[in-house]
Formats: sequence, C-alpha cells, structure tokens
Amino acid sequence: MMIRIVIMAAMTVLFLTGCAKEVDEYNKPADYWYAKMITAVSDGNLEKADGYFSSLQSEHVASPLLSEATLIMAQAHMAYEEYLLSEHFLDEYNRRYATYAGKEYSEFLKIKAKFLALPNPGRDQGLIDETLKGAISFKANYPNSIYTPLVMTMETQLELAKSTLNEQIAGLYDRLGKPKGAVVYRGSAPVTWIAASEIQAAQVPWYRSIFEGDGTSSWYAFMIPKTRSVVSMDDNATN
Repeated sequence: MMIRIVIMAAMTVLFLTGCAKEVDEYNKPADYWYAKMITAVSDGNLEKADGYFSSLQSEHVASPLLSEATLIMAQAHMAYEEYLLSEHFLDEYNRRYATYAGKEYSEFLKIKAKFLALPNPGRDQGLIDETLKGAISFKANYPNSIYTPLVMTMETQLELAKSTLNEQIAGLYDRLGKPKGAVVYRGSAPVTWIAASEIQAAQVPWYRSIFEGDGTSSWYAFMIPKTRSVVSMDDNATN
C-alpha cells in the first residue's frame, strides 16, 4: 500500500512539473520561438513546429523573423508531403511578407506543391488543370525567372498526363458505344508536339491495377453489360 502511494505521489509531482513547464512557455523573445521552431523542424516534429510558429506569430506580429519562418514551415510541410498545409503557409507569406522576388519564389513553390500532390494524375483531373493554369500564369508574370525551366518541365509532364487521361476516357466512351463523347475527349487540348505512340503511360502498380486496370480495360469488364445505356448525354445533346 505504501509503495502504491509513493508511486502515485511521484506521478503527481511529474505531472504538475510538466504542466508548470508548459505554462511557462509564453511571453518569450522572438528568437526563442524561432530557435524552438527550427529544432522541431529538424527533428521532424511538425506539430510542435506549428505550435512554436503560432507563438512567434502571435507574440511578435512585427518580427522580421516571421517572413523567413513562414517559408521554412511551407518547405517543411512540403518535404513531409503535407501539400495543403504547405500552400497555406505560402499564401500567408504572399499576403503578408513577400517582395517581388520573394513572391516569385513562393509562386514557384505553390506550383511544385500542387505537382507533387499528384502521384496518381488519373484521380484528380481538376488539380491537373489548376496546376497547368498556375504554370501558364507563372510564365506570364515572371518571363525571365530562373525557375521557368523547372516550371516548364512540370507543365510538360502534366500535359502528357492530361493527354493520356483524355485518351483513357475516350477509350471508355468507345467501349460504351458513345463515339461522340470519345471525339470530344480526343479533341480536348490534344498534345500535338509529340506522336501519341511515343507517349509512355505511367506504370500502374499491380495492387492498383487489380481494381483500376491499365486505363484500357479492367478485370471486371466481363460484368459490364455490352449494351448502350438508356440515357446518353452526348446523344441527347444533339437531339
């Protein structure tokens, strides 16, 4: 019984000590929070880093460290594949701190974040279009940017991905007996600077191909009725 009481007392002391330590974590200099944030990022603890950044931002709203800290958090979240959070910090940087040169860099990072968020392009056609618009806008706004070659590389890959996706959708319309739909998708922003036969489709891992197929057919194709659907949007549009 005495041992149990001693253990419970010790745990209570540790708990109260920990709470007191947390309570003391306020009203610190800007460089204190900045150093804490950098250490947390280095340790890969982005949850803590976000907390330290919030403390820096709330306690030192005019600190010159905030500009750099915001970019660091954006890049840290991108490195850990948290692309939406990365875009949030980049938008915050653009809104509050960015100079012309700084905005050029942050806009490039936003395109990169969107591009990296597309490991499976066939699943998010909207994000492909959004990223392509961002790339075109970047080239128009910063025609002499040092990041232009990288933006153009991403743009090329996205155009090829979109072309491949459109061809897969057109093939689906062919199999459903809807040639008009197939024509629409094959004519939608086609890639004309390379032969279709030279476009190499992305390799689908076996564990995904079981359910998704290779873009031309699927294992469950035999279950799909080989009849025209009752409602055909492309047919109705012409009547």
